[in-house]
Amino acid sequence: MAQLSPTRALPRPGRAAPRRTRAWPAALFAALIGLTVAGVLVYPTYPNYDSYYALLWGRELLHGVTPTFEAYRAPTEHPLTIAFGAGLSVAGLDADRLMVAATFASFLALVAAMYRLARASFGMLAGVVAAAILCTRFDLPFLAARAYVDIPYLALLLWAAVLEAERPRRGLPVLAMIAVAGLMRPDAWVASGAYVLWVWGGASPRRRAGYVALAAAGPLAWAAVDLAVTGDPLFSLSHTSTLAEDLGRSAGLGELPAATVRFLVGLDKLPILAAGVLGIVLTPVLGRARVRVPAALLGLGLATFAAVTAVGASVVFRYLLVPSLMLVLFAAVPVAGWTLLPAGTRARRCWAAAAAVAVAAGAAFTVTHTTPSTFAAELRFRGRSHAALRALVDDPRVVAARACGPISVPNHKLIPELRWIARAPAGAVVARSDRATRERTRRGVALYATSRLTLLRYGYSPDSYRNAIPMRGFRLLAANGYYAAWGRC
Repeated sequence: MAQLSPTRALPRPGRAAPRRTRAWPAALFAALIGLTVAGVLVYPTYPNYDSYYALLWGRELLHGVTPTFEAYRAPTEHPLTIAFGAGLSVAGLDADRLMVAATFASFLALVAAMYRLARASFGMLAGVVAAAILCTRFDLPFLAARAYVDIPYLALLLWAAVLEAERPRRGLPVLAMIAVAGLMRPDAWVASGAYVLWVWGGASPRRRAGYVALAAAGPLAWAAVDLAVTGDPLFSLSHTSTLAEDLGRSAGLGELPAATVRFLVGLDKLPILAAGVLGIVLTPVLGRARVRVPAALLGLGLATFAAVTAVGASVVFRYLLVPSLMLVLFAAVPVAGWTLLPAGTRARRCWAAAAAVAVAAGAAFTVTHTTPSTFAAELRFRGRSHAALRALVDDPRVVAARACGPISVPNHKLIPELRWIARAPAGAVVARSDRATRERTRRGVALYATSRLTLLRYGYSPDSYRNAIPMRGFRLLAANGYYAAWGRC
């Protein structure tokens, strides 16, 4: 191991590669752009529950209506996504597809950021490997296909990390990107605070004032929006905890270790998780300076997940996306770390050979444990389900029956999508699981699932199985392979 210890002989990770060498990563990225555009066109998908609410709240703002943050099981608001939803709403019903397209563009930006961060830390080959692994973590493209806010959030956070890794203590540009991310998800506030502490020493009083202002922008904007809409500047915090408990997503600190491992295995899969841990172990061999930014993001992500659990917010895998991405980056080290060793050494040759064997084994595991057809089928279902819902709502018999009462659905899951499609105001679409509106569901239009998949995704209510069964006095108005509409006046 004596050959591995002198770090001064290793090339600087951020040093520019020759133009000819940089051409093939650019070609790979261009191919990824082409595949992404083709996928968006072939598999039309639509936003998820939270993102539809962002569109609805943005549309309400454009019409001078107070956003319905306190609606039945409404998600936590995110100021920047509401502003974005308001801007997209001028496109009419096509705004939902535009939101998906924008999220896929953010996914491409995320892949580029992963490449740059890994390249700055461990060299160009590590950047390509890390970006390739990220693209094969199907959870992330699926989040993009459903316009989850996590994708642009992660892209901003990783680009901030790129700026810092390529020029340490850069200051305001890094903090500005984190501040924008903090308008999407509050866990960015932890990163903002940590970065202010990192750049505080040696900064002028004027710069320190700028740092504090940017770090405070997210919490202050969030509180201001909550205060203006609900009268409570801490509404999002209390609402998130209440909603997590209502939906059974909260957990105690005693469950934190098991939940952390379970979610990371689910996101990265066991071979990549193991490679990531090995990469962390190998990093000191390659020089400690290379690990600073990725290690900081990994630690902050894990600490944030613990804090989210402690305050009673929803304990879901999305709060571990940042640590999972950093483990993907570290997983590139066992594969590409040999490029940072002196040329011609025995250690370099042995490491390269072991890396080739590991890549072959990883490829075999991926082929035998991955079913792209399942991913494609899920995308097709999302698109066709939306089209079926829209066709049903536009049916003249359903339009006529809406004059007799609201549209009711088994639970909260379809409310924002239906409101968006039907251009319906708050209260025009209600959940039969909501006791506060149960009397109103006895007339109007009642929607039900007609297939196994729609029943599993949207049609079943744990509150009562009766919410999935047509009510007495209603008659069938229209049906398709996904949903049925019953009406009563």
